[in-house]
Amino acid sequence: MKQKQRSSLRPVFVDSVPDTKLMDADALYVSMTYATAIHMCACGCGNETVTPLAPDEWRLIYDGETISLAPSIGNQRLECGSHYWIRRNRIVWVPDEKRRWIASLKQAMRKAIRRLLRSRTPPLYRADRDGRVRLRRGLGI
Repeated sequence: MKQKQRSSLRPVFVDSVPDTKLMDADALYVSMTYATAIHMCACGCGNETVTPLAPDEWRLIYDGETISLAPSIGNQRLECGSHYWIRRNRIVWVPDEKRRWIASLKQAMRKAIRRLLRSRTPPLYRADRDGRVRLRRGLGI
């Protein structure tokens, strides 16, 4: 059952993340032990959103009262397709036109990668319809 879209999340520091069924929809759970922040998607779809904290993943800023995560939370692989930032506990939604622009850039990148991979001989890799790159089978590698 879809809940209402949220405008803020409250930080809750935990040793380990609670089971999805026990999670408060208005909480952003932070486990420093596992370097992970997790929350229910802010759109209210009920999906769990996991953000691994690492220099090449997400960064967490805690000022003693509020939390910010960077970069943005992009749930484009979920049915809801939500995209937002968490800044000082507030949910800042990415405007629809920017979401469409990002989606078109991703599509163009996938096409460029497919063209590049097709131009190599012999082709060791292939790109599937989702743009994921895979090693071709039967190469004896």
